[in-house]
Amino acid sequence: MRILFQGDSITDCGRNRDNIKSLGGGYPRYVAELLRETYLDMKFEFINKGISAHQTKDLLARWQEDAVSLDPDIITILIGVNDTWHHISKGDFIPNELFESNYRKLLSDIKNKTKAKIVMLEQFVLDFPDMERFHPDIEEKIRIVRRLAREFADVFVPLDGIFASACVVQPPEYWTKEGVHPTEEGHRLIADYCYNAICDLIDINGLK
Repeated sequence: MRILFQGDSITDCGRNRDNIKSLGGGYPRYVAELLRETYLDMKFEFINKGISAHQTKDLLARWQEDAVSLDPDIITILIGVNDTWHHISKGDFIPNELFESNYRKLLSDIKNKTKAKIVMLEQFVLDFPDMERFHPDIEEKIRIVRRLAREFADVFVPLDGIFASACVVQPPEYWTKEGVHPTEEGHRLIADYCYNAICDLIDINGLK
């Protein structure tokens, strides 16, 4: 069972890019640990190809090599926050139509060129004071991701909503450093939901 984690810095999380077995220090590592503990007789291969600072356009540029050609059984995708963040200072936001086109191409390639089941993880931003400026753009793009999930995802994990709910119990700084990059607790929260999504795919589809 080959499971591929794709995304930006939240997925990357300090992985050693010279070692394909390196999962970094974030949620992919915790997901792998949980799955190995649960499915003792299953042979897993975990690959993390997240790269810090990447946007949907960057994933497109490396998608054949870093996703399609790897032919995963399951792929998780967490992308989109940088499509807002990298354009905050100049206000040159990516048109929603282009964002949707980029993401749709990623998902279409996986759906049409591989056998992979798709776990889509929603991008998120928590309510830190400096993050208010994110909301007008990122909320539109989150709606786009939700629409695409209805079309392409085998499982959708609504992280923006999950973190909003979690912040009722613990403050935002418990879960993230500044509103985007998770603390250890934030990574473990993502991992719990991602793990459950993958378990559902394994159990329902009889994957081995």
